[in-house]
Amino acid sequence: MANYEKNAKITLELAKQPENSRCADCGAHDPDWGVYRLGLFVCLNCSNTHRNLSNMVRSIKLDIWEDELVELMKSSGNASAQAFYERAVPAYYYRPRENDCVVLRDQWIQAKYDRMEFTEEPKHPPLPYTTGFYDGILWKKGKKNMRFLKRRFVLSQKAFTLSYFNKDNESKGPKAVISIKDLNVTFQPGKIGNPCGLQISYPKGDHTRNLYVYHQSPEEIVVWYNAIRAVRYAYLKSAYPTGSNEELIPKITRNYLKEGYMEKTGPLQKDLFRKRWFTLDSQNRTLFYFKGQLLKPASSKTDELQRIFKQ
Repeated sequence: MANYEKNAKITLELAKQPENSRCADCGAHDPDWGVYRLGLFVCLNCSNTHRNLSNMVRSIKLDIWEDELVELMKSSGNASAQAFYERAVPAYYYRPRENDCVVLRDQWIQAKYDRMEFTEEPKHPPLPYTTGFYDGILWKKGKKNMRFLKRRFVLSQKAFTLSYFNKDNESKGPKAVISIKDLNVTFQPGKIGNPCGLQISYPKGDHTRNLYVYHQSPEEIVVWYNAIRAVRYAYLKSAYPTGSNEELIPKITRNYLKEGYMEKTGPLQKDLFRKRWFTLDSQNRTLFYFKGQLLKPASSKTDELQRIFKQ
């Protein structure tokens, strides 16, 4: 028993070291689980993903640690593991954080430790999000109804465009060709009602158009997400050739600062209050409101927010 108590103390001390004080996968503070096969200190949420991958995990505080397991943890640690498993992560690849959706975190962990996508550069054959071109199927919500239908999407770095086609008349060309210049993509599993749901936003005239899509495969939807980020990164590098990664990477894609319902009245005194869905985009300093979560925009207000943010 005395040896177990000694091991428990050693493991706790290892977890408190600066390099191990954040989750190896999402950066959460004070991780309290150990993945002893890999020598990692991770948070509870990430430990569940490792357990599903058959990477044996134990609680730092509650489980018994045998001598050989403590030695495994001492021989590695988060910094050493990250130096190996994240050696060749592309600059544009999204590294999930603590509050990101489950699909992003799960696929990041699987890409690192199961598929070993970042241990060498370049990969043969090349990973699909690294090629500058991607052609595949996504389920897209119809414009006039809530039905999701299969649609072909084509992403091109050469043209800096994302196109999609109607299923019944692909021979007539794409239904829409969207410039990558001002496109944003973000995971919206709650809004779309699917854990693999993406919202693709882009300006169209004086409005912002939203496409809501998903794929049945978590791996495939994350490939799409990072493929779009790769093309956005290439566009930013060409548009701002002197820009550093520190300046450009935050501009590739963004999550919206706040979304939710509020009651809004019209411009006339007699107008009633109506329930509207509001989206606050802090990067563009823009507030949008919509008739509903998945409906077309009712309006957008930019100037007022610009004044507010400048104060």
